[in-house]
Amino acid sequence: MRPCNNARFAALFALASLTLGAQTTLTPSTDAQAGPRTVFLPVLVTDRNDRPIPGLGKDNFKIFENDRPQEIASIATREEPMSIGIILDRSASMRTKMNSMVQVIRRIVQQANPSDEFFVIGFNDQVELIQDFTSSAEDIRASLATVRNEGKTALRDAIYSGIAKMKEARQGHKAMLILSDGDDNRSRHTEGELLAQARQADVEIDSIGIFDPYAPTPEERAGPQLLDEVSEETGGRLFRVDDIAEMGDIAEKISTDLRNQYLIAYTPSDLSRNGKWRNVKVKVNRPAGSPPLSVHARTGYYAPSQ
Repeated sequence: MRPCNNARFAALFALASLTLGAQTTLTPSTDAQAGPRTVFLPVLVTDRNDRPIPGLGKDNFKIFENDRPQEIASIATREEPMSIGIILDRSASMRTKMNSMVQVIRRIVQQANPSDEFFVIGFNDQVELIQDFTSSAEDIRASLATVRNEGKTALRDAIYSGIAKMKEARQGHKAMLILSDGDDNRSRHTEGELLAQARQADVEIDSIGIFDPYAPTPEERAGPQLLDEVSEETGGRLFRVDDIAEMGDIAEKISTDLRNQYLIAYTPSDLSRNGKWRNVKVKVNRPAGSPPLSVHARTGYYAPSQ
């Protein structure tokens, strides 16, 4: 367990902001690759009822990089411990939903393995590290007891900070969960900056969105699109909440999905080291007699630059 250090977190956030602003060429995440010629791609396969499909092999997948077929080197079930960052909206607009969101977090933590670790970031006008990395469910519960809802919403800044914080993760399987109504009326970072950072990071981002169907402001109406885009880019998904009572089932669904992924390794046919973005598409050949299947994976990665 690591002690909470808000000052250190604030410094990390500021440094990350300066770093992205200074970059002219985006580079690949070294965590996403075991070496300069191997790409590891987490993949989730689900059936028509959105249940994970186990037991698939190399012959069931096809990988395309910039529309070119790639040869799969290996495939395995992803079983390593996880580092999970929770991004919690504590703005005034979420006041009536906070108890349900806290229950979701507790449920996910209860289903964790002993080696999993978590951090919690809360945000309204400001982004705050509520709980530093810990494997203690009691630490998480205690930190959530102090959360109060007030102020406006800096959603993009909070997600950006969470990705930066994940650089301290000890586990190889990294994921983030965002709980928000998607409203953003205070962030300094743009949507483009956030999506660029999400593309670089080896972090799957899932979102639970509690949206107002009669949202009065443009920021609120744009919320679902933002969460959908940042989740899809990283191989995660946006789960829309129509009924607060469904949130417990959604939390269990996310936990199950994270623990039923495949890890596909392949050697790119293009070995150039130009730092450019490469689109990746995964297709699944369903076994004979099986229903239609859906694939969830990252949309691509940045090639090495040197």
